[in-house]
Amino acid sequence: MSDASDLTAMANRSRGGFNETLGLRFVRVTTEEVVAEVPVGPHLLQPYGLVHGGVLASMVETLCSVGAAIDAMPRGQTTVGLENSTSFLRATRSGTLRGIARAVHRGRRTQVWEVEILDDAGERVATGRVRMMVLDEGAALAGRTVGVETQ
Repeated sequence: MSDASDLTAMANRSRGGFNETLGLRFVRVTTEEVVAEVPVGPHLLQPYGLVHGGVLASMVETLCSVGAAIDAMPRGQTTVGLENSTSFLRATRSGTLRGIARAVHRGRRTQVWEVEILDDAGERVATGRVRMMVLDEGAALAGRTVGVETQ
């Protein structure tokens, strides 16, 4: 399953309820880069009419998580986030947010991924970095084996 169109389709099929609520759609998923878009709507704005910072942090978390998971999958491993650092650089109120994630470090037990989020004009709205823990096959968290769950 190394074809980018296959990986993109797989990522879109398993987005989960939270990412569906955000409206997040994967545009390209490869082992080197994960790209997704979120159309801005009223449900994503905070009281000042700006995109809520949680939307940006969620995009960072999601793109990094997918990138790390795609890397770990061939080895039968899964990944979970350990740390998310998101910096808000520019306010935005509308349009489509585009996030681009790339690996910084892929180690045996941890991975680090970085994201750049752009607005329609190509201006940086936010950047972020997530440190991921790599789990061996069969690892359990919160009383259940870690794996993609469908509803």
